Amino acid sequence: MLLEPDPWRKAALACALDDFDGIGADAALVEPAGIPGRPARPALVPHTEIRQRSIKSPDGLAALMHALAHIEFNAINLAADLTWRFPGMPEQFYLDWAKVAREEATHFGLLSERLVELGYAYGDFPAHNALWDMAEKTRHDIVARIALVPRTLEARGLDASPPIRNKLVSIGDRRGAEILDIILRDEIGHVAIGNHWYGRLCAQRGLDPLATYAELAAKHGAPRLRGPFNLEARRAAGFSEEELLRLG
Repeated sequence: MLLEPDPWRKAALACALDDFDGIGADAALVEPAGIPGRPARPALVPHTEIRQRSIKSPDGLAALMHALAHIEFNAINLAADLTWRFPGMPEQFYLDWAKVAREEATHFGLLSERLVELGYAYGDFPAHNALWDMAEKTRHDIVARIALVPRTLEARGLDASPPIRNKLVSIGDRRGAEILDIILRDEIGHVAIGNHWYGRLCAQRGLDPLATYAELAAKHGAPRLRGPFNLEARRAAGFSEEELLRLG
């Protein structure tokens, strides 16, 4: 699945992970070339080159849906990567990330269908690769991966979702708003899984979670978190009150 370049085939394979049995639990696998599989389109460009458009225009609304679909496509790869990359974890670890991959695939499907309704398709707009770039930086450190991908980059979606939803409602895109509601509901669970395993790993290794997070964020160049923050969603996802206070 991780090597599959076709996004719809990848999503279908992710949705079929119901019987996943934790292949990464016992021994390290040899990393194959070509991770992750990608389609020829969309073109990947630096995030500074992504054109900002008003969602009041048809192409602007489609560009927003495309950006969200691209995030979910990357999220499939991120979850799939965790199902094999780090051996020796409890079976539940692999089952948890298989579940996340299934739900990210569902999100990708919903957004792709919305794009088609708007007269576009996934691949029609350029996209950036920031999510997978962080996965590459943390590919040899499970604590860093969990700290900086689900608990940082993906948690930013908890903050971004309400204002995006409000914009969609303001232009009458009820279907887009409904999809955002589904994604936010599921993403709270995904970030909660990240928080659970981060806490467990820190406890096992005798690490202070707050100090370790600050060290890893600095070491790997994690983006500075900026408000407004969705504190309700972050609490539901398992962030401590001390962590929330440190958000500023």
